[in-house]
Amino acid sequence: METICPECDGPVAFDEAPMEGEIVECEECGVELEVTSADPITVEVAPEVEEDWGE
Repeated sequence: METICPECDGPVAFDEAPMEGEIVECEECGVELEVTSADPITVEVAPEVEEDWGE
């Protein structure tokens, strides 16, 4: 199972079926990707975690 990285167009392979919301790393460019759909497998660049300054 694999899909294409939206950042570099490289292949993103999965050994087993991913779950929606799972975070994976592209082996080609190293960007973190979030699985947005498990069937068919689609991924988007994972949002950056913003720091909470107690607001």
